[in-house]
Amino acid sequence: MDINKEQILVVDDEEDLRKSIVEILTLDGFEVDQAGSAEEAAEKLSQTAYDVLITDYNLPGKTGVELLEESLVRYPEIIGIVITGYGTIETAVSAIKKGAYNYLTKPFKLVELPIMVRKGLKERHLRFENQYLRKQLDEKYGFNNIIGTGRAMKRIFELVETIAGLTSTVLIQGETGTGKELIAKAIHFNSPRKDQKLVSINCGAIPEALLESELFGHVKGAFTGAVQTRIGRFEQANAGTIFLDEIGNMPVALQVKLLRVLQEREFERVGGNSTVKVDVRIIAATSSNLEQMVKDGTFREDLYYRLNVVSISLPPLRRRKEDIPLLVQRFLGRSQRPITIGPDALDKIMAHHWPGNVRELENVIARAIVLAPGEIITPDSIQISSRSASAGPDWLDHVPVREGYWPNIRKLETHLVKTALEQAKGNKAEAARILGVQRRLLYEKISEIGLKADEGNANK
Repeated sequence: MDINKEQILVVDDEEDLRKSIVEILTLDGFEVDQAGSAEEAAEKLSQTAYDVLITDYNLPGKTGVELLEESLVRYPEIIGIVITGYGTIETAVSAIKKGAYNYLTKPFKLVELPIMVRKGLKERHLRFENQYLRKQLDEKYGFNNIIGTGRAMKRIFELVETIAGLTSTVLIQGETGTGKELIAKAIHFNSPRKDQKLVSINCGAIPEALLESELFGHVKGAFTGAVQTRIGRFEQANAGTIFLDEIGNMPVALQVKLLRVLQEREFERVGGNSTVKVDVRIIAATSSNLEQMVKDGTFREDLYYRLNVVSISLPPLRRRKEDIPLLVQRFLGRSQRPITIGPDALDKIMAHHWPGNVRELENVIARAIVLAPGEIITPDSIQISSRSASAGPDWLDHVPVREGYWPNIRKLETHLVKTALEQAKGNKAEAARILGVQRRLLYEKISEIGLKADEGNANK
């Protein structure tokens, strides 16, 4: 047999019909085998994994459906087509329930059979393809793919795993490059909506004049250039999830319409009067400080609370440096050639401040793989932008040292600590996060500068 062709086994005790079926399927390009009884068919099935089994319902010894059931145990993906001369609804239903793909009632046109076989094979191929893609998505966006060993990341993993099965709105906050979209995808692809669409839109990358149409769609003639009705991202995501990235960049006027969607799950297209209802889970993300934007009047307070049902705050890479070696190994594993990193090169990476977070690290490693002279990445292969080097901001290199500067440094420290505590409303852990220092160091600075209990609400 030609293993590159789909292989079919035809089972029928009527020799003339069996030969006719074999002939038309062979002419259609299939590799076809035949058997005159269930016993003979079982013997052939024990030796060959056929793609399709076409069997008469009535066979000597057992029914064609019984033969199909036994075949499905060994070959779960075999396509079964049952031919019956009785044509009752009960017979058809029984065959389908037992695993048949379809059935034909005698007499039938022979030309129908290759069409049915092709359709079954196509559906099986799509099923295989979907299973493969699902496996790829599970591997790419499964919880195991999100790297983190520290306490903060473990808590995030636990939270993501808990909320994935819910329908609650989620707000993901974190600096650029911390992996907000990866977390959003992990939530979606581990949720009951994983077989539906995840539709993403960057609210900061689309001009304000076009954003409303992108989100909610428009009707024909709504504005110049609207030559036909177009559905927006919310309709595309119906029954699935929509990811609103950089939600902090959404214009205030449009925030009102988004608020209604969050409350009522309905909206009108631009220029339209009909109400469109959607069933969609909303995940939003931002690198902005939405609380501060609410205070400044640039972000609606009611929308903020609607979005902030479940909040996930992703720590910057500089606060989870214990994960850097693991991330480096993950990025190296994507290389098309075997390559490792030397200890000196890793030390150079660990010393960097990583203002661009995981995204910056990934780019640096990708560049190092290309520049590495051999199979080991050396410090010279690690090219980090001087703009964000760990030695400190570039402007410090040009500050002249004059007499009397040291007391001013102490004043600057005092100002920074007090301001951070005020912004954090006295929460020292949050103030330490704002300053980018360990909490222990913040306590030491509070003690050093003699900050009183009522200054900066430091007693909280």
